[in-house]
Amino acid sequence: MKKLTLLVSILALSALSLAAAPNGKALSAKCAGCHGVDFSKHALGRSDVVKGWSASKIEAALRDYKTTTESDELVMRTEVKNFSNAQIKAIAKYISSIK
Repeated sequence: MKKLTLLVSILALSALSLAAAPNGKALSAKCAGCHGVDFSKHALGRSDVVKGWSASKIEAALRDYKTTTESDELVMRTEVKNFSNAQIKAIAKYISSIK
């Protein structure tokens, strides 16, 4: 009985952690307005195309935008300032997986 209780507890905790994991696809939906659904557009006609970037490059860029003071990057700062590190990681992982 103790083994069954332990197994049920482990499964329940696993389910909770999966449910709490940020959804990169859902979080990046607002990004698609400027970058395109498949992230192949130059946002506002001037940014680099993000499609094809590695997750680490996307993550680094998003983290940089959170702290930038450059006036021409304030749009991105506004978009990412409230994302947690876990959300940024999830977004980067999702976008980098788009083929």
